[in-house]
Amino acid sequence: MTDAEKNLLLSRHFEPWDGMDEEEKRDLLAHAMVMNYPKGTNLHSGESNCVGLFLILKGSLRTYMLSENGKEVTLYRLSEGDMCVLSASCVLSTITFDVHVDTEQDTQLLLIRATYFEALSERNERVECWAYKLAAERFSDVMWAMQQILFMSMDKRLAIFLWDEMTRTGDELLKITHEQAARYVGSAREVVTRMLKYFASEGIVELSRGGIKILDKSKLRSLTQ
Repeated sequence: MTDAEKNLLLSRHFEPWDGMDEEEKRDLLAHAMVMNYPKGTNLHSGESNCVGLFLILKGSLRTYMLSENGKEVTLYRLSEGDMCVLSASCVLSTITFDVHVDTEQDTQLLLIRATYFEALSERNERVECWAYKLAAERFSDVMWAMQQILFMSMDKRLAIFLWDEMTRTGDELLKITHEQAARYVGSAREVVTRMLKYFASEGIVELSRGGIKILDKSKLRSLTQ
């Protein structure tokens, strides 16, 4: 990828870009690299591998927390054009909990390494403020995930996930397993399987080895209300 292409991407997605001087821009372009990762790659696990700031060019990422007994709770998902700042959480001193970031499909990223991003944030207050602002926006997503887990019934949580997934992909056939759905809604696979079977008995979905097909959008939508 050329510097001109990186320049265009950063001007669109990196808010502090227009306020940086030419030397800072040239330095940032030199430290921004395109990386490709296959589906299922763990990009970040707490402070043990604080990689840096990601701009997603292709593919998608899932950010989640992992309990001591191995249970995963999905916090939010990111797709093309989104920036992942919690993968540089070692730079943001007020973030004190560990998050994990995995690729959901083959993914291409524009990566700004943590060591450089930390130095840039120390030199440029605009960059530092933007990073905390973006982190605050992501925490809103985290709070929504926690609200669902703590206060919503299982049928509503699952219905919201299925509806959002159908909207995101533009496809009524969701190519996901029961195990994946359970990770996304923060529940056990057995619980999700029982609820999906109930949805199937009500004619809302059809279950197959290929995934979950939405049959009745109106009924599914009503469950999300």
